[in-house]
This record gives sequence, structure tokens and C-alpha cells, in this order.
Amino acid sequence: MATTPTKKPNALQQPMTPSPELEAVIGKGQITRGQMVSKVWEYIKKNNLQNPANKREILADANLKKVFGVDKCSMFEMNKYLSKHVK
Repeated sequence: MATTPTKKPNALQQPMTPSPELEAVIGKGQITRGQMVSKVWEYIKKNNLQNPANKREILADANLKKVFGVDKCSMFEMNKYLSKHVK
């Protein structure tokens, strides 16, 4: 009888450790990529950081600027910047 292989978590479910800069936005502790993106969006909406004229553009405050490295970015570029802040 063959054993069933253990299902490996996909990339969104892998636990990651955020950088200190990212922890200032999402909190401390290991987190999955999916949770990280959700928490960053919560932060963006809570702090009203979407450009009112173009909701796809994120206007970085001091904390997000440390993560993104730029004053503003599109929601599509955000994951590129976030990936540099997790291990």
C-alpha cells in the first residue's frame, strides 16, 4: 500500500519572517505571504493611503516608504517591494 505524499504548502501559505521595517506596518511574528498582503492592505485603507484620483496608486506614509523605498507605487508593484522584506 502506497503512502500518500504530504502536501507541501503553496507559496502563499509558507511562513515568513518580516523585516523590522515591515513589522512596523503589519506587526511582529511569522506570517504567510497571503496574510502579509492582507495586513498591508488593511494598513493602507486604515490610513487612507490610496490616491483618491487613482485607487490603484498607493501613497506611502513614513512607515510604508521604509518598505517600498518610494513615495508612491501601484498596487501591482507593491508585492515586488514587499518581497524584499521577508525571509
